[in-house]
Amino acid sequence: MDTLHIEGDNAPTAFQAAAVSTGTLPDAERVRSFLNEAHVRYAGDLSGEVADYIPALAGVDPELFGLSLAGVNGAVTSSGDARVEFSIQSISKAFVFALIDQLVGHDTIRRSVGVNNTGLPFNSIMAIELNDGSPMNAMVNAGAITATSFAPGNNVESRWEFVLDGLSRFAGRDLVIDDEVYRSESANNGRNRAIAGLLNSYGAFSADPEETVDVYTRQCSVRVTAEDLAVMGATLADGGVNPVTGDQVVNASVCRDTLAALAAAGLYERSGDWLYEIGMPGKSGVSGGLVTISPGKGALGSYAPRLDPAGNSVRGQRAAHFLSGALGLNLFSSLPHPADRSTL
Repeated sequence: MDTLHIEGDNAPTAFQAAAVSTGTLPDAERVRSFLNEAHVRYAGDLSGEVADYIPALAGVDPELFGLSLAGVNGAVTSSGDARVEFSIQSISKAFVFALIDQLVGHDTIRRSVGVNNTGLPFNSIMAIELNDGSPMNAMVNAGAITATSFAPGNNVESRWEFVLDGLSRFAGRDLVIDDEVYRSESANNGRNRAIAGLLNSYGAFSADPEETVDVYTRQCSVRVTAEDLAVMGATLADGGVNPVTGDQVVNASVCRDTLAALAAAGLYERSGDWLYEIGMPGKSGVSGGLVTISPGKGALGSYAPRLDPAGNSVRGQRAAHFLSGALGLNLFSSLPHPADRSTL
């Protein structure tokens, strides 16, 4: 299996001495400088392929590339195609997980959805069978569909309204569905319907499987930008408060749960490699979106449609790797404490 390993992508050595996960983001000028540098570094990377198994995604311009960083102080800095809209796809899983965690609670999520990595692809049916019907985690399709099944309402429309309103609050603006993507995915989501039927046979959820898959397909078809992803991620970094609007979208404990789940499985079977290289909870989508979060600091949103074999944006991963070091976003980075140790 290929693994994420990026040679020579570390930030400049002179700045790395201060690049640790504690503290705050660097000043706005330095953030903008490094963001622009990341865009220049990786704009010419032609690695990967655009997702073609969803017809509506196959024709996207593969050269689009946008980066945006939102701080918990509400400052948003962008570079490149950061305001180009695309469908959120699997990145919606992270934020719907948070909405459902807020609704049903920590213990129900852990028991009914799970928080462990399957070690298998995002749309694996085998993972369900190997784990006696457990979805395992909400970042793969089985767990995400299970999480969506908890959306409250008496019909598809009311349940969809709950999901769309929540995603919009995370973004700080009214999001809309991409009808072309929704129709395209609805015509090609037989595997997800099969997953929902299998989960239903195990008693994994009580909602109607077909209706649940429809709501899930809609949530994946919502249009966002790299800037939206940055603000959505920064909301999780800021204890559930949208740093741009000031809206308390979810509780701080929900953010903790969501970031833990992302760390475990946000990059699917590559999640261990991702943490080893980048050191931030993150979530990718097959449209080329990627969000990475540094709790207490902010979040990086990116859009670049070329994907690696696991379905993760190539340019987005490389930019995240560079910026993680340059801006001190890696959760596992630290410096020796300067206090006198002679008395210890």
